[in-house]
Amino acid sequence: MEIHYPQPFYSIEYEQPDIEDLRVVIGVGFAYAYIQDNKAKTNVIVNENWGNFKSPNKTNTVLQYDVSYSKVDCWGARALSSEPKRKKFNLPKPVEYFKFYLGDVPESKKPKLPPGITFEKAIADYLREMDFYRHVRLVFTVPAEFNENTKTIMRKCIYNAGLIKNIGTLNLQFTTEPEAASIHCMNKLKELNLTTGATYLVVDCGGGTVDLTVRKLLSDDRIAETTERTGDFCGGTYVDDEFLKVLEEKVGKSAMRMLKEKHYDQINYLIHKYFCPEIKIPFTGERSEFEDIELDIEKKCPALSQYITGPEKNRLDEEEWIIDLDFDTVKSFFDPVIAKILRLIGVQLSMTPSCSVLFLVGGFGESKYLQSRIKERFEGQVTVAIPPNPATAIVTGACEYGLDMKTVTTRVLKWTYGVQTSKLWKTGDPLSRKGSDGRIEKFLLLARKGTEVDVNEEFSKSLWPVYPDQTSILFEFFYTTKYNATYCDEPEMKKLGSFEVQGLPTEQSGLDRSVMITLRFASMENTVATAKSMHSGEVYRTVFTNKE
Repeated sequence: MEIHYPQPFYSIEYEQPDIEDLRVVIGVGFAYAYIQDNKAKTNVIVNENWGNFKSPNKTNTVLQYDVSYSKVDCWGARALSSEPKRKKFNLPKPVEYFKFYLGDVPESKKPKLPPGITFEKAIADYLREMDFYRHVRLVFTVPAEFNENTKTIMRKCIYNAGLIKNIGTLNLQFTTEPEAASIHCMNKLKELNLTTGATYLVVDCGGGTVDLTVRKLLSDDRIAETTERTGDFCGGTYVDDEFLKVLEEKVGKSAMRMLKEKHYDQINYLIHKYFCPEIKIPFTGERSEFEDIELDIEKKCPALSQYITGPEKNRLDEEEWIIDLDFDTVKSFFDPVIAKILRLIGVQLSMTPSCSVLFLVGGFGESKYLQSRIKERFEGQVTVAIPPNPATAIVTGACEYGLDMKTVTTRVLKWTYGVQTSKLWKTGDPLSRKGSDGRIEKFLLLARKGTEVDVNEEFSKSLWPVYPDQTSILFEFFYTTKYNATYCDEPEMKKLGSFEVQGLPTEQSGLDRSVMITLRFASMENTVATAKSMHSGEVYRTVFTNKE
């Protein structure tokens, strides 16, 4: 049997990793573990030191370029660390939230990037600041709600940043944030006396997204995904937005617009160094534990006062430029966001009545108020478990996944997959879709959204050539968010990739030359497609990664 490896536009050629040369596994964010004699040490170390800045969380995804945007001056926490000053400095606006361009994030949440800085360049510039040693396996996490094309874009950015030598190296792996959190939480199940067969829900509340996934504990420290992942854009940054809306009501829209345009560094300081650590995370939702907060504008955001006019200025003059934040006001920052999170959890639990434990992880998972609301709503239904450091669960789990990628045995498909076929037009088909050859192109289902699949499971269909003298077949694969589809140009449909099977024998065979096509979801990042000629026995294979 001859095996062909076509190189279509949508595939990346992968190199086999030198396993013996691996010395460290890194969950980028980041956590790491050493490998000795092909076995990892039991302890995973989470980095908390980012160049004179200590934080239990991942460092901020922020870049501070120089005035010409030609090089990075500083990155991460340092780019947000400056105390606000009354004197204006000619510093460009930091570039942040650029990772939102990787997914179907609302346009209002995507930052306006400076000229010459694409989001791909920003990602590569950010990653370039992480100078890793060689001989490592890098594991990156992405939100479950991000588009499937994310992994290909990230792989290219990581290559451009110089962190990998070959764009197709298997020493670079991806996993979703909820999957990484699930792996980390798996190790906590034993502390709760849960055994094989136990089902648990992981709620990953990050900055922009909230992702939910249900997993089942299998034997030998393996896990299976049991229901389709869910999620939405209702993370912690939406609480920040509610705070800024109230501030805008106090100082006026014009003043806030000018502050954002001229002094964005002070907006950053206000959110990341004041609101988040001093108000958002400590807020418990208990009125008896709350003391009214005085927001001193001249101290926390000195540049703002010069832009405030009219009745807002008169009122603030009388109040000595202090904005009082009472309990109800602070609570109002959270409630719309938490209401969405509670709805997501309720829906997921309704689909899995056997769920025993709910794990809350992620940066926003550190919010005392969010924790209490989830416990209040669901603790009678499931055990609510919160790791000591919710924000580090994902990077720790990413590292643990890199140490043993066989931990995940099954995943639930988030998309419906199929191939385009040419069929004879028949009565009832749209006349507008009838081709000059009397045929119509339709979507043929291979694997349906919501199906739990083993990593080695295959989905196959047999197809035949359209014409007796046809010597090749072009197979075009598509995927959609819908459970069912009829045509490959439907609005929700996206192309997965294509490849051509050539050299089909024609002599005395006519149309009786079937080809079996197969999809196998080998990993989270890769979909393997094969086509086997049932007439000649030849096999064609490719790996699709660029799902646009």
